[in-house]
Amino acid sequence: MRRMRRVKILATLGPASQDEKMIEELARAGADVFRINMSHASHDVLRQTVERIRSVEKRLNHPLGILVDLQGPKLRVSKFAEGAIHLVAGQKFVLDSSDAPGTIDRVFLPHPEIIESVSVGDRLLLDDGKLQLKATKVGNGAIETEVVYGGKLSDKKGVSLPDTLLPTGALTEKDHADLVEALKNDADWIALSFVQRPEDIIDVRKIVQGRAGVMAKIEKPQAIERLEEIIKLCDSIMVARGDLGVELPLETVPGLQKRMIRMARRYGKPVVVATQMLESMITAPVPTRAEVSDVSIAVFEGADAIMLSAESASGQYPVEAVSTMNKVAIAVEDDANYRGIIRAAQTEPEATAADAISAATRQVAETLDLAAIVTYTASGSTGIRAARERPAKPIIALSPNMRTIRRLSVVWGIHCVQTEDAISLEDMVDRACVIAYQEGFARPGDRIAITAGVPLGTPGATNMLRIAFVRQDGAGSS
Repeated sequence: MRRMRRVKILATLGPASQDEKMIEELARAGADVFRINMSHASHDVLRQTVERIRSVEKRLNHPLGILVDLQGPKLRVSKFAEGAIHLVAGQKFVLDSSDAPGTIDRVFLPHPEIIESVSVGDRLLLDDGKLQLKATKVGNGAIETEVVYGGKLSDKKGVSLPDTLLPTGALTEKDHADLVEALKNDADWIALSFVQRPEDIIDVRKIVQGRAGVMAKIEKPQAIERLEEIIKLCDSIMVARGDLGVELPLETVPGLQKRMIRMARRYGKPVVVATQMLESMITAPVPTRAEVSDVSIAVFEGADAIMLSAESASGQYPVEAVSTMNKVAIAVEDDANYRGIIRAAQTEPEATAADAISAATRQVAETLDLAAIVTYTASGSTGIRAARERPAKPIIALSPNMRTIRRLSVVWGIHCVQTEDAISLEDMVDRACVIAYQEGFARPGDRIAITAGVPLGTPGATNMLRIAFVRQDGAGSS
C-alpha cells in the first residue's frame, strides 16, 4: 500500500471503529496511525484493539502505528443537589472542600491542589470555557469567586485554570497504570496530556526508557511559555487545539499552530495537528468548506500528521472522514503553491554531519531529478532528518527494526519497509535499488540517492550519500 501523499493521517478508534473489519477499512482509506484514547478505553479494550490493529497490519503487509493517548489530570467540580444550577454574571460563587451536594452558592471541588494553587485574580473556566469565574478571595480550603460569564453548570463539569501553574505532574496514578499497560502491548507512541513543564516529559521518559516515542500534547498556556524546552525533550508534539482554545484566546490559536509546526520542524520533531478538523463529519457525510480549508492549512504549513478524533471514534461516517482527509491532503500537495510554501519554511541544518548529509541529499535529489531518496535507519533518526528537509522526492526508510518502522508511520513523507541490515556497501546499494523498484518508486534506468551511517547499523550516524542506477533486473550500480 503506497500512499499518494506525504502528510500522515491519525484516526482515533472508538465505539464506531473498534472492530477489525472497520480498522482495515480505515487503513485502506488512508489511516497511517491509530489512536487509542485512554479517557474512554479500559486495559482490556486496549489489548483487544492492539491485537486487531496488528492483525490488519499483517494482512495488509503495511506498517500501522499505534498511539496511546493518556487521559491526564481531569479536574472537575462535584455534584449538585438538584443536578444543575444556573449562574448569573456578577454573582458570588464558592468552590470549597466540603463534600456536601452543591447549591446555587457553592460546590465541592475535590482537588485540594487547585485550592492551594489559585491566586486572587486567576480565572477558572468551567464546562470547556462556557462559564468563567474570577477568584476574589482564597483561603480556609475555599476559593471565593465572582461569575464573569454565567450559564448552566451541571454535575462533574470540567475545570480549566489558564492562569494557574499546578504543582502536580501531568502523570496521574491512572495514567501510570495505563502507560505500563501500553508499553506491555508494544504501543509505538505515548501521548502525554496537559503538559505544563519540561519535567513532565522527563518523568514519562524514565518509565518509557526508549520503548516508545513520547508525544507532548500542547494544550496549556504554561506549556506555550516553555515550548522550546518541551520540544527539545520530547520525540514529537501534538497541537491539541481543543483545550488550547479553551485556555487561551481563540484568535491566538492559528498563530500558535504555525509557530509550533515551525519550531518542531526546526528541531526535527514530528508534529501532529489535532481537534475538530472535520467536526461536522461526526453527523454528516461531507465536511464544511471551512473544515476543508482548516485541514489544507495544516498540510500547507508542513505538519507531519493530521488527526481525526470523534469523527472516526464515534461518528456516523468514520471511513468517509478518513477518505475526505486523504483527498484534501493529496489535492493540497498537488497544488502549484504547495512546494513554494513548504520551501519558504525551510530551516537551516544543524552543524552536524548527519544534518549536512540530509540537506545535501534533498538538494542532490531535486537537482538531478532522482526517483527517490532511500535512507537506512536503525533508530529512525536518519529517516526523521530526511523528512525534516521536506524533499520534493519520495523518501523510503529501510530498517530491520519493526518498532522503528511503526514509529516512523507518523513522520511526513516516509514510506517504510522492513529489511535486514546490509552486510556490505554493495549489498546496501543493491537492496536499496531492488526495494525502490519493487515498491513502485523507481524504474530501470532511474537513479536514487542512498544515505546511511557507516559502519552500517550505527544509530544516528548518517555520514554517507551515494547515487545509484537502478538496473534492468532491479538491482543497482553506483
